[in-house]
Amino acid sequence: MKKEIHPNYREVVFLDTSSDYKFITKSTIETGDTITWEDGKDYPLVKVEVSSASHPFYTGKKMLLDTAGRVEKFNRRYKKD
Repeated sequence: MKKEIHPNYREVVFLDTSSDYKFITKSTIETGDTITWEDGKDYPLVKVEVSSASHPFYTGKKMLLDTAGRVEKFNRRYKKD
């Protein structure tokens, strides 16, 4: 492999700011923040707003959708006379 052309692939901590959930994984993302993990080592920190801990699809929380309004609008628009 050529030197100095590949991104720095290292362990990074991701923090879900909406649920205060943290997880560690490998990434090439650049960040200026750091955090001390449970093992006592310092890792780069990336703050995200949504993760599997807070996303409605993974948490099972329902999102309110106006499906009835959409169906009625569709029927009005494409109604055969």
